[in-house]
Amino acid sequence: MADLFADTLKTASEILSPHGPATAGAAHSYAPGDFSIHFFLQLAVILLACRVVGWLGKKLLAQPQVVGEMIAGVILGPSLLGFLFPDFQLALFPKETKNVLYVGAQLGVGLYMFMVGTSFQAGHFKAKARSAMSVSFAGIAAPFIIAAIITPFLLKVPGLFAPSISQANATLFMGACIALTAFPMLARIINERGLAKTSLGTLSLTAGAFDDAVSWCVLALVLATFGGGPGLAILAIGGGLTYVVFMVVFGKRVLAPLGRMVERDGEMSMTVLALTLMAFCLSAFLMDAVGIHAIFGGFLLGVFMPRGLFVEELKKKVEPIAVVLLLPMFFTYSGLNTRMDMVNSVELLLIALGVLACSILAKWGACYAAARLTGENHATAMGIGALMNSRGLMELIIINIGLQKGIIGPTLFSMLVLMAIVTTVMASPLFEVVYGKKARASGELGAVPDGAGA
Repeated sequence: MADLFADTLKTASEILSPHGPATAGAAHSYAPGDFSIHFFLQLAVILLACRVVGWLGKKLLAQPQVVGEMIAGVILGPSLLGFLFPDFQLALFPKETKNVLYVGAQLGVGLYMFMVGTSFQAGHFKAKARSAMSVSFAGIAAPFIIAAIITPFLLKVPGLFAPSISQANATLFMGACIALTAFPMLARIINERGLAKTSLGTLSLTAGAFDDAVSWCVLALVLATFGGGPGLAILAIGGGLTYVVFMVVFGKRVLAPLGRMVERDGEMSMTVLALTLMAFCLSAFLMDAVGIHAIFGGFLLGVFMPRGLFVEELKKKVEPIAVVLLLPMFFTYSGLNTRMDMVNSVELLLIALGVLACSILAKWGACYAAARLTGENHATAMGIGALMNSRGLMELIIINIGLQKGIIGPTLFSMLVLMAIVTTVMASPLFEVVYGKKARASGELGAVPDGAGA
């Protein structure tokens, strides 16, 4: 017990120490000005690509902007731009600058999840929690069953998982990836399609929220137990739980003065904005430092932020920069790590297609079956399954963490990026085919608002 305590204390004391391994030395080095030159050019190209591909996706495929940005990230990486113009792509995104892009990507996705947290509505859980539990349970149980079946085969393929990973951790990680639902995108689709006050919309939101919560808890468990020794596991689990308990007990009370200041002034002052962003940075730091991930800290803080005028003002000041400027860096960083050329054999292609098929079956199929068993008609159950099958940004976040922490290799990462994009692109058009068009024709739903999917 004393040794375990000493190991945990040692791990905690080294939070600000280098965590290596060190990057291999290069024949040349970059001066600070070189990083600056590359960064601003990279950001300009990223914004252009995301806007153009997002616009094309909206006009041609009626897809949300975020779907186009996911695809743009892959286009800018080695899978397309690097394949067609390798020298140009390498000059634009040299490996030495990836760490700078990584930090910007983490800030973007962390702020995005912070804003998602501020939109979290407990009412969705209460309204249809009982009826949604069966759909949620099916959307969790089936993916983990499928993961338990396919993971032993995946572990036999070199390069998909880390050599040192246990079968249990690999299974849990794959289960979390398959079980995940793109909750922010799900909420966006439901609002855009006029489903917010319908039984289908409420049920889907509730089930999706439960599924995401379980997936993130499983990921936190894998991160805490994978390759870090008992000290790291105790620090991650203990630190994470302590912070959650603190926020549940004291979070709203500590943060309430920020809301009162905004209500008093009728707007958010620069001081309140600075305090809010400082709280976000500290929350993200704490979760990163204990060994989980910054996005947990951002989302958790957002859940307990004051509501009302505070959130309205915060969204006006922070959301445009987070979504338009910073978040595209995350998609591009994901794209730079996506190597579709690594799926370069019939065996690997079949594995990629198998993972995609299993993911769709485990999520859409299981949620459809559960909805039917709870009394929903065929069209409604199909619509629920189509919405729950979308992975979106949340999938990219979880697999980026897996790649960063060394749980999976670049080949499996690329396969899961493909799965995330395909299941996300499927969601809106598939929903309209199986439910939306008939419901609008019968008058059950209104017309799709102009700009839906933007």
